[in-house]
Amino acid sequence: MEGKRVAILGYGSIVQQCIAAAHMLRSQDIYITVADARFCKPLDRDLIKQLAHEHEILVTVEEGSIGGFGSHVSHFLSLTDILDGSLKNLISFRASLQLRAMLLPDRYIDHGSHEDQLEAAGLSARHIAAMVLFMLERPKEALQFKHK
Repeated sequence: MEGKRVAILGYGSIVQQCIAAAHMLRSQDIYITVADARFCKPLDRDLIKQLAHEHEILVTVEEGSIGGFGSHVSHFLSLTDILDGSLKNLISFRASLQLRAMLLPDRYIDHGSHEDQLEAAGLSARHIAAMVLFMLERPKEALQFKHK
């Protein structure tokens, strides 16, 4: 899925939630890019660079914990001066990339259906859509995406 300003890079089965979030956002005329990372290592450096250079906001989403896929992406972006911007970016007046990682929280999640666990972990489609709206400075619109 291709859009503007925001790219979501999903890793693993969570990509389906990312796609659902993109459809929810389309109902508000927000068109985002959704990419499937396919594998954690080795990183698809070309894909990550492309997403970072074509978008203002990059959100990684995974059903992993701190130190996982999102951390690898963050580390790569910081080593290549993409994350915080570089002198070259400042000269061209390109804003720095905003990066957010969505992953499992560091707390116990009760047993339940996969959908219930994603909801409890804050990784459901509505949570992903809400993160995008927050990053776009439109948090009040996230209230439209209620839990069923």
